[in-house]
Amino acid sequence: MISSEKFIHTAQNNFKFRLFMLKNLPSAFFSGLKVTEISEEKAVVSIPFKFLTKNPFKSVYFASQAMAAELSTGVLAMAQVYQRNPSVSMLVFDMKANFTKKATSKISFTCMDGLAIKNAVEQSIVTGEGVVVTAKSTGKDTFGDVVSEFYFTWTFKVKSTK
Repeated sequence: MISSEKFIHTAQNNFKFRLFMLKNLPSAFFSGLKVTEISEEKAVVSIPFKFLTKNPFKSVYFASQAMAAELSTGVLAMAQVYQRNPSVSMLVFDMKANFTKKATSKISFTCMDGLAIKNAVEQSIVTGEGVVVTAKSTGKDTFGDVVSEFYFTWTFKVKSTK
């Protein structure tokens, strides 16, 4: 099994991934983020509308939405850098967001840019240079209406062995 498949397998196991979040992403754990779907091409992350994710205006706080949207792109990136030899670093370089509707229910964020992320990681390994890729995550409420869109620019670079 290749490393991306290992990571995807772990992310598909709700118990194992919740433990991963508790250890590495405690804010995501306590906010109730959940990877509901993941493959090499696509990831879906949901965030509930609850006390820890809402704002005083009775909607999902924009920062909570950003956290879920980032994770939908980030799990695709993590899958590609997981146990790579040579090791590849990943970092969010930029983020842009558009909010189109008040988020008053559970929101599911979908990123369809897994192959673009994979290609960026592969290019970084081949060239030894840093490579950037922008991944889009679209948040929809329980009625299927788009509430927000996020664009995360990720950088990937082979870690130096010095």
